[in-house]
Amino acid sequence: MFDTFRNAWKIPELRKKILYTLMVIVIFRLGCVITVPYINADALTLFASGTGNMLDYLNMMSGGALSQCAIFALGVGPYINASIIMQLLTVAIPALERLSKEGEDGRRKLTRITRYVGGGIALAMAIGYYLIIRNNYGAVAYTTGWQGWFAAVVIVLTFTAGAQFITWLGEQIDAKGIGNGVSLLIFAGIISRWSSVITAVKSLLTRAASGEPQIYAFLPLFLVLALVVVVFVVILTNAERRIPVQYAKRVVGRKMYGGQASHIPLKVNMSGVMPIIFASALVSIPNMIGSFINFDAAAHPFWASFFQVFNYRSFLYAVIYLLLIVAFNYFYVAIQYNPVEIANNLRKNNGAIPGIRPGKPTSDFITKSLSKITFIGAMFLGVVAILPIILGNVTGTNIQLGGTSLLIVVGVALDTGRSMESYMLMRHHKGFLE
Repeated sequence: MFDTFRNAWKIPELRKKILYTLMVIVIFRLGCVITVPYINADALTLFASGTGNMLDYLNMMSGGALSQCAIFALGVGPYINASIIMQLLTVAIPALERLSKEGEDGRRKLTRITRYVGGGIALAMAIGYYLIIRNNYGAVAYTTGWQGWFAAVVIVLTFTAGAQFITWLGEQIDAKGIGNGVSLLIFAGIISRWSSVITAVKSLLTRAASGEPQIYAFLPLFLVLALVVVVFVVILTNAERRIPVQYAKRVVGRKMYGGQASHIPLKVNMSGVMPIIFASALVSIPNMIGSFINFDAAAHPFWASFFQVFNYRSFLYAVIYLLLIVAFNYFYVAIQYNPVEIANNLRKNNGAIPGIRPGKPTSDFITKSLSKITFIGAMFLGVVAILPIILGNVTGTNIQLGGTSLLIVVGVALDTGRSMESYMLMRHHKGFLE
């Protein structure tokens, strides 16, 4: 990775792309610390305690901007949600499916529709966030009269415009920088919040010095386990099952075509971090609702116990979280891969899997292989997501979102490295080829 970056820096054109990407990231981080108008300083402690609910997850995705009521408080969440919705609608609506197959012009239209959907989601999220900070935290300077209405409009429009501007920044990285723009902005936001790891270690050392010496035994184990998890994530992110494909020879005129051996790559972690994002959003909703309503345990024992069950430290929360990750992983892979279409394409191109007949036997074989790989990938995602919850319960630290952030950071780093390598390979860079 470091050799790739060093060799990339030697290419003037690629160096300009890297510097442009870094400049956009700096602009993004500046917008994450500038508070919107008419917000009191009390809002800056909105998520200081780490609630572990969906708002805490959105705060992580925005790089801490949500907790500071910053201009970029909504982050790239609206655009990601819009992209997911459009992916699902493309499968369900024939008109959108035809549009996705019309080449560059069709993709441009889908991108424009995604922007409009993302703007609508950003507006809805901005209104909801404004109501939360006004009703639950009293962070808005003016809440009554024409000043209250003016403040509400300014705050909501600032949040919405900030989300749309971040989407534009991501597109600028795609066009003039290196790597995936939206992913890099999420990467920068998560990395900027990893200073909380140092704070967690300091709190553990303080607890150990104040009468809990057994914590000293956990620290080396925690560091070793963190390194093992990182290596585990890197290996399984790149792991893939290669199904061999042999293309038949055919004679056209005086030339012979085909006879090549290839493979169909099936990645273990085919769906990336999307199942964890979906599962985190769903399983955190009850806990977030409970924190807003704040039921009195004496007056409403049933509802207080019900919402307490969905606390991120509970055993039931971890079990439901794991089951949702597995279910969403299978669902996301199902909408991405079509074994029947793959089998038909192989038959059209005179290709076949050795030992498997073309047609339905080929699609059945691919389906069976895909099912096994999907299960391994789901278990991998589940372990990475559940392990921080277990460690958080043992050590008493708030690291329940560590698995999600680790997957995103590793995935984006590997993808950016591959983008640099591809660019250097196209330019036949001597240092890279050696």
